[in-house]
This record gives sequence, C-alpha cells and structure tokens, in this order.
Amino acid sequence: MPAAVRSTSFTLAVLLAACAPAERDRGVSPGAPLAARIKVADTRLGRAVFRQCAACHTIDAGTGDRDGPNLHGVTHAQVGRNSARFGYTAALQSVGGEWTCARLDHWLTNPAAFAPGTSMHFPGLRNGLDRADVIAYLYANGGGKPACR
Repeated sequence: MPAAVRSTSFTLAVLLAACAPAERDRGVSPGAPLAARIKVADTRLGRAVFRQCAACHTIDAGTGDRDGPNLHGVTHAQVGRNSARFGYTAALQSVGGEWTCARLDHWLTNPAAFAPGTSMHFPGLRNGLDRADVIAYLYANGGGKPACR
C-alpha cells in the first residue's frame, strides 16, 4: 500500500475514533442498566440530543406548548398531565402514574410501545446513553437531580 494511502487511512481511523460513541469515554455501555447509565449521564449531551425533541417540545419554564407539551418539570409529574394546556391522548393519560426514570427510559426507547395509540410519532432513542443523558437533562429542567435506581 502506498504511503499516501496508509497516511490517509490512518488519519481517517483517528478521526473516526474521535467521533466514537461516548460510552467508550464513560466506561458504560448503552445497554447497561439504567442506574449505571444515569451515574454517567451528561446534561450537556442530553441538551444536544434534546434538539431532536425541540421540534415539538419546549423545556423552559413558562414557555408554551408546540405540537407536543412543554416538558419543564415533567419529571415526577403525572403521565399525560404535565401541561394543563396540552391535549394529551387518551392512550397516554390511561397509562397513569408518574414519570420516573424507568418510565422515561421506556418512553424514550419507544413511545408507541409505552403508550399504544399515542399521537407522538417519534421512533425513540435506541442508544441507552442518549436516553440517560436526556433524562438527566429533563431532571435539570425542573426536576432536580435524578434519583434513579
């Protein structure tokens, strides 16, 4: 292999390693139990992942709903009842209970599986570390520090 090709291949490999998934830096795999993922969750990364959600949701206190409800303080809120102004589906309201770390993780994995019939057409976040980061970000925006077990 010519030296120029080897050099380009090496440079490409180094750049790809720099863009590798964050779990390598955190020592926890995306499939680890939620408690382990929450311990290494990063609200800054959660904010970046939340940009996908921001197309439909706001998160700052006092801001209105969009196509989805405002999510400020959603942690510990009743499922399907966080925003008094938003028209939640009967499917989500029928789930009952409150948003816990485990329920948020389940919801963020696959909203349609969590609440069949929901109007949220988001396929979910497959990466468990992304979900933990978003959960930490949600807690940082009106819910305090995550107390996930």
